[in-house]
Amino acid sequence: MMGGIGKFLIITGIILILFGLIILLGDKLPALGKLPGDIHISKGNFHFYFPLMTSIILSIVLSIVITIIAKLLSK
Repeated sequence: MMGGIGKFLIITGIILILFGLIILLGDKLPALGKLPGDIHISKGNFHFYFPLMTSIILSIVLSIVITIIAKLLSK
C-alpha cells in the first residue's frame, strides 16, 4: 500500500514541476495562447482575451496524461 502512495507523490511532484516550467517558459512557446480559435477583442482601452482553443488543447493533453498516470498507478 505504501508503494502506491510513494508513486503518487513522485508523479504529482513531476507534474507540478512541469506546470512550473510551462509557466516560466510560456512566453517562449510560440503557439501557446496564439492559436486560431483564441478570442481577442480590443476596442479603445478595453482588451478582452480568452484562449479558447489553447484551453481545449491543454484539457485534452492533461486528460491523456492523467489517464496514463492512472493506468501506471493501478499496476
